[in-house]
Amino acid sequence: MKKEQIVKSLFMLLLAHGLFLVSCTGDEGISETGFGIFEVIDENTIELDGVINSASLNHFNALIDSYPNINTIHIINCDGSEDDEINLQLSALVHQRGTNIHVNDNGLIASGGSDFFLAGERRTMGANTRIGVHSWAGEDDNGNFVSATDFPVGHEFHQPYIDYYMSVGFTQQEAEDFYYFTINAAPADDIHWMTDQEIAQYGLLTQ
Repeated sequence: MKKEQIVKSLFMLLLAHGLFLVSCTGDEGISETGFGIFEVIDENTIELDGVINSASLNHFNALIDSYPNINTIHIINCDGSEDDEINLQLSALVHQRGTNIHVNDNGLIASGGSDFFLAGERRTMGANTRIGVHSWAGEDDNGNFVSATDFPVGHEFHQPYIDYYMSVGFTQQEAEDFYYFTINAAPADDIHWMTDQEIAQYGLLTQ
């Protein structure tokens, strides 16, 4: 999935201060153990399978209201996000709760899904897993198509993602290194599957 929004620095300021913008969308997509893309496995563990969307933060908040001891997320497949702003808010909340994230055997994370994975307090992966990254893209104020690599290093449009990586434990240098790697690894309409060496180089796993 494309990163279709350029997320402004104002949002990241709210994020840094723990101010989450939670809207109410009712109970659509919620059952006793199912909350949108999340499925409860036991009192401590949930599975995530699907694309993060505009309802995912509300679904997660409803889930932890019902299951407050959740501390582990197992990802089956998360190949992106349809709403980057919600994805970053959700990721920040997951990180602030000290949640561990594991990608299951034969699992896949990509684009916004890879960003979400980094929210894990402990980040682990099973066998035959894949992590995909690419540039983001969107429209500027004049309606012109732009991508991350259209802007020079240090431009304000890069900072929200760098700030996010720092908020989940990366140093500034690590955050910048990983961010600029991702936007140069593949254009927005393509994907780069990270090698084991790259995964280790950029510190995506905690053990």
